[in-house]
Amino acid sequence: MEHLPGVAPSSAPQGWGRVMTPMTIMLVLLWIVVICLSVAVLALARQVGVLHERVAPAGALLNAAGPGVGEPSPRLEVHALAGNSITVGSKLAPGKALLLLFVSQTCPICKKLIPIAMDFAKSERLDVLFVGDAELAEQRRLIDQFGLAENRFVNGPEIGMAYRVDKLPYAVLLDDAGVIAAKGLVNSREHFESLIIAKETGFASIQSYLKAQPEIVG
Repeated sequence: MEHLPGVAPSSAPQGWGRVMTPMTIMLVLLWIVVICLSVAVLALARQVGVLHERVAPAGALLNAAGPGVGEPSPRLEVHALAGNSITVGSKLAPGKALLLLFVSQTCPICKKLIPIAMDFAKSERLDVLFVGDAELAEQRRLIDQFGLAENRFVNGPEIGMAYRVDKLPYAVLLDDAGVIAAKGLVNSREHFESLIIAKETGFASIQSYLKAQPEIVG
């Protein structure tokens, strides 16, 4: 190759060779790192799935006091704050269920749980009856705060005494025959779901249901 007089030969070809080689190595290493990370994420996702199967869900804490699961509910004639009469423990339409939720204006967990209970009851097509035992003005503040229906709120000691409720929030699920399908202390949506599981499986609680299942072999 001829060069013009006074012009030094270009060194570009040799320079490009020296620059491309490190860049290529870096790109290859970067792709290796990306592939390794992808494999690690997939392995981690699989382990999370295994742990999810092995970890038992938290269920409502069953209270041994009062009428037990599988027994007929006490039949009680009560009046809601709207004045309408309600018979607790009566037969319902086939396939229906009634959720009794014992709450109080002075119970912080109750206030957190009321919107969850309303949404859960709607998704599961449950009838809900809120039960309290406090001053009327106090209960009306609770009703106003959460937009509860007065015809579905009973204020009085009768129901709580019949079920031996001593801690809040407490829930009782009655089936269409007026039988206690599940009950227990609740403080999350998972606890409400455990009541449904207990009802559908026929076990007193989700804990007793899990104990009856064969252990997962790792």
